[in-house]
Amino acid sequence: QPPALAFQSREYRALASKAGHPWLWPSKAPLILGFGLPKLLLAISGLKRITIMLRENFTSELKLAMKAGDKRRVETIRMINAALKDKDIEARTSGKEVGEEDILALLQKLVKSRQESMDIYEKNARPELAAQEREEIAIITTFLPQPMSEEEVAAAIKSAIAETGAASIKDMGKVIAVLKAQHSGKMDFGKASGLVKAALAG
Repeated sequence: QPPALAFQSREYRALASKAGHPWLWPSKAPLILGFGLPKLLLAISGLKRITIMLRENFTSELKLAMKAGDKRRVETIRMINAALKDKDIEARTSGKEVGEEDILALLQKLVKSRQESMDIYEKNARPELAAQEREEIAIITTFLPQPMSEEEVAAAIKSAIAETGAASIKDMGKVIAVLKAQHSGKMDFGKASGLVKAALAG
């Protein structure tokens, strides 16, 4: 078993708690507003450090995989780092920084693309290629938090709608923004968008 990942570590949870991190708190907004600018600066500092920890985790896991001679894991983590480098370049051209939410979204995108490839290979009787995609999915998901259940996703959507006061499909963007801020890396936002749309349409 690989060592505890960054988001599972005691240091991560301590930082997340201080920063009002969405995985541990219903929303950062009340904490930031309640404590003013110092709290906001602490939140920004804490979340930046969490992002650094996630990046460092890729590096440490790559070294461990190389030491263990785990070729598939080495190749997959190198692929993650390459995709993250491309993301960094893209962000710099627009004057932005790649944060934790962006990294988790990237990992989810990589998982989704491999799931799609795996389905194609299975339909075309290419079990060896499907197995490779399945192995890569398993490796990538070790860097993601525990996914939410259908019941948890439904509850999160209901809460986000109430929090934003959304009343129609026109407010869908606000709801998705809250979900991404609070549950990044824990739900499939492609599916969540459909559920939000259905909830607001009903």
